[in-house]
Amino acid sequence: MGTGVMIGAGIFALTGQIAELAGPWFPLSFVAGAVGTSLSAYTYIKMSNAYPSAGGIAMILQKAYGPGAIAGAAALLMALSMVINESLVARTFGTYILRPFELANQDYLVPALGVALIVFAYLVNISGNRSVGAFEFVMAVLKIGGIALFGAAALWAGGANLAPSAASNSIPVMGFTASIALSVLAFKGFTTITNSGAEMVDPRRNVGRAIIVSIAICVIVYLLVAFAVRASLTLDEIVAAKDYSLARAAEPAFGQYGGHLEQ
Repeated sequence: MGTGVMIGAGIFALTGQIAELAGPWFPLSFVAGAVGTSLSAYTYIKMSNAYPSAGGIAMILQKAYGPGAIAGAAALLMALSMVINESLVARTFGTYILRPFELANQDYLVPALGVALIVFAYLVNISGNRSVGAFEFVMAVLKIGGIALFGAAALWAGGANLAPSAASNSIPVMGFTASIALSVLAFKGFTTITNSGAEMVDPRRNVGRAIIVSIAICVIVYLLVAFAVRASLTLDEIVAAKDYSLARAAEPAFGQYGGHLEQ
């Protein structure tokens, strides 16, 4: 579930925005984001080992600050961040779905498809934990396999050039620092694993293992995609592509994927 939630917004929606801030060094932003996420994940692991439950972040906040205003306000901020993250994924879904049909210029269809995806996710969610787990497992396998295929193809088509251009002698410190905030968002889904503490077999052992493994998988996939995009596109092209930079990077290997960039 954690891997399925994480791999989505970070690849399809954030790559171009991170590249715009960090410049040609944007693959390192994902590494820095993983390091920052790991520090937070350590806290989640220790708390889940001590208090395995379905409460997740709400449980951690209550244990840390008590059932008061601080815990309540922080929990609301976490809920708001989840709404923003889900909206980002839903809108990116709509953008990608329209590209093969050359309908990307129909602006009203993007939010409509995003809302439809949220409704579908709600229906899956209320069907029970077993259904959610099975669905997330299938989707995680499809996403990891598909993204790895596209990333490998784009990297091969771009000549597997992993080094930044010779003109990139310095890292834009402010922009790179700002990009790390977006990179951390790309790993945000690991927090959903802690909500499975009440249903998971041996949660004191498996919650931590699931968090570590899911973050490790995402680092590998994110770096593959980042290097593939950088090998196939110029920095200006990555920034211009924004939400569908991976599709643009894979065009040399698979052909144009629906419509012009301007659409």
